[in-house]
Amino acid sequence: MNRRRREKKTDYRQRLALLKSRKVRLVVRRNLNNIHAQLVNYEKNGDKTLIEEISKSLAKYGWKGHKGNITAGYLTGLIIGFKAAKNGIKEATLDAGLQISTKGSSIYAVVAGARDAGLDVPVDEEMLPPKERTEGAHTANLAKVLKPKQDRYKRQFSAYLKNGLDPEKLPDHFKEVKDKIMKDFAAIQAIRDQENFLKK
Repeated sequence: MNRRRREKKTDYRQRLALLKSRKVRLVVRRNLNNIHAQLVNYEKNGDKTLIEEISKSLAKYGWKGHKGNITAGYLTGLIIGFKAAKNGIKEATLDAGLQISTKGSSIYAVVAGARDAGLDVPVDEEMLPPKERTEGAHTANLAKVLKPKQDRYKRQFSAYLKNGLDPEKLPDHFKEVKDKIMKDFAAIQAIRDQENFLKK
């Protein structure tokens, strides 16, 4: 326990508070290239992963953008949110571990995506990134500014260009991929919409 605390892998006070909530945890971890989201439940013998999704799996929907940024975070959250609905999971508590809780970060982009899919994840609304950022408008705008400076432009957007994606068209690409995900989970959306209608 002490070793994990020293190595900054586990905050045991935070973990205890999360466990006391008795809710499924939406565990979000990230590095420079990927975002990893899991729905985890505590059991006597240890944590049990119920569902997991990694941003690199967005490739199956044709995603050509960066897999560790806000747009990828949102899409990853959208998928895990729909998978949660498919498995009867309606709410979860965010578990960001020892990561710094930054307003509008990719962690909260995952939450935004999961919430749009119908998963109830209580967080301060101000922490969620604005829609323009989840859709990649900020990246497209930066690309427009940097394009005249070709050396910097190519360095900044090398991953996009390598995958054949014009970074200025990221919002359009985001919409295309999101539409594919929505279509893939259309049946889940229909059930959710029906449940919401019956609640009225």
